[in-house]
Amino acid sequence: MTAHAADDRQGLPEERRADSAPAPEHAINPLQRLIQQRLRERGWSYGEVARRGGLPRSTVYTLATTRNLVRPPRPATIDALARGLDVPVSAVRTAAAESAGLHYYDEAPAGQQDQDDQERELLIASIDELSPDDRRHVAALVESLRNRASARKDR
Repeated sequence: MTAHAADDRQGLPEERRADSAPAPEHAINPLQRLIQQRLRERGWSYGEVARRGGLPRSTVYTLATTRNLVRPPRPATIDALARGLDVPVSAVRTAAAESAGLHYYDEAPAGQQDQDDQERELLIASIDELSPDDRRHVAALVESLRNRASARKDR
């Protein structure tokens, strides 16, 4: 008897068999959770994420299924995985670090609501992905919004 005979998903291609058996939510690390959440949300396979990010499928599969990372993936792998998952690099970087036992202890500003925090995190995470020219444009926009708010206070 072979190992495949016991697999109740035997008729599925190898990639789909592996993709359709995520670990229970409570038993996975933050990077696994992020990858599996995006797979569910987008209906993607490990192969699709790998193709989108320019990574080997085995790398995506390993990161999605390895419970205890000894160290975070290399920066190039984190960048490629973020592209493949279509999420900010900082989200993958943070999840990978926490999965390897490294933790960030950033406290949210007092009084902020969850939605405001999510928008703030997205803005902060996205800034690293902009070109220097685009960052200058964003900085000019932020400065004009701050000036407008300041002018309103002075009235």
